[in-house]
Amino acid sequence: QVQLVESGGGLVQAGGSLRLSCAASGRSFSDDAMGWFRQAPGKEREFVAAISWSGSVRYYAETVRGRFAIFRDHAKSAAYLQMSSLKPEDTAVYYCAAARTAQDMRNRGGDYWGQGTKVTVSS
Repeated sequence: QVQLVESGGGLVQAGGSLRLSCAASGRSFSDDAMGWFRQAPGKEREFVAAISWSGSVRYYAETVRGRFAIFRDHAKSAAYLQMSSLKPEDTAVYYCAAARTAQDMRNRGGDYWGQGTKVTVSS
């Protein structure tokens, strides 16, 4: 069974940092792009960041550029989202996803999805 399992969410004060993790299992995602999306209460799910299979291509939403960093570890079949300078508007459920390319991820979403991890940023 293909699974993407997120962890690392929680409650943090504005200005703080969190690192989200995404563990992949059930198949190899080493040839796939990995990415993160988020959905705030009452809003549609939106793209946050994507990284290519090689790690050489990264895309970020303008709202998180310079504050968030995506990276991956092939040996651990994992992807990560390092979030810094968090703002209350970053509060959302964050979802890990996999797709063929980082561009696909950014433009149309993922082919595989995790269940999400909740991040709450207090002011």
